[in-house]
Formats: sequence, structure tokens, C-alpha cells
Amino acid sequence: MSLQTHCKALWRWCKFMASEMPISRSIALESTPTAIIEVCMWILSNLKANGFSQEDIFAVHLALQEAFTNAIRHGNKMSPNKEVKIDYSVGLDKFEVSMTDEGEGFDPGAVPDPRYGDNLYKPEGRGLLLMRSYMDVVRFSERGNSVYMARYRGKPQLTKSDGETQG
Repeated sequence: MSLQTHCKALWRWCKFMASEMPISRSIALESTPTAIIEVCMWILSNLKANGFSQEDIFAVHLALQEAFTNAIRHGNKMSPNKEVKIDYSVGLDKFEVSMTDEGEGFDPGAVPDPRYGDNLYKPEGRGLLLMRSYMDVVRFSERGNSVYMARYRGKPQLTKSDGETQG
């Protein structure tokens, strides 16, 4: 086998292996509403390249926007001196993200369900409801300043009663 043939074969193998491996990144963003735009576009383009459906891409986009908005508004109190750390991975069949703010945290179980009673007329809790509705897994750290979310490619959404989506 010639060196050129060997190099071409090695290049094809490397490209194949790279396509099989998840794309993982960590980034710290400033606490401004527009800081997520570029990261979000990168993530969504990788989801599309990995064969995620438009429904999956919409769900991830919405959950990312809600989680980031909550982190900067409620966690970091819109302080430009604070950051939101984002760790994410885009694989062939799963998207995962952890988002951590520098705030004091909160108890997600204490946030009232916006679908019932007087809560219908209050703005609180709608972002959490959307995140839980569109992602397959939603978990908060004990302190409440970090959220982990996952979305599986093409998997039908589970409900809270199925035990997968957690708050």
C-alpha cells in the first residue's frame, strides 16, 4: 500500500470516528440576554447535522432560551459581572446541557404550577413548565443554581407520570 493510499484510508477513518463522537463544549457567558444567541445557533446546527428532527431542534432551542433567561434574570440578577457556565454535548442520538449561574439558587419544587388556580394569572413558573415539557430529562442541583437537561433524538416526550422528566 502506498503512503498516499494509506493516508487517504486513515483520513476516511478519522472522519468516520469524528462523526461518531459527541461534540462537547464548555463556555462561560456574560449575563446578557443576547449572549446565548451564537452558542444556541452552533448547538442547533449540530443537532441538524446529527439528524435531529425539527421538533427536537425546536424543543432544545426553547429549553436553552428559557434556562438561560432564568439563569441571568433570577440567578445572576442581570449582573454584568456574573457569568453563566454552559457545558453541552451533541451526539448522534442525544443532546445534553448543564447550565450553572452564580446566584444563590432556588427550590424548583416551591415554584407553583402556572396551569392551576390563581397561578394562571402569575408569570412565575412558565419557563420551568416549558423546560420540563420539551426536554426528556430536567434535573436541578441540590443548591438550585444549576440545571441539567437532556433530549433524545426522535424519542416521544415522556410525562411526569412516566418518571423520566424530573424537577
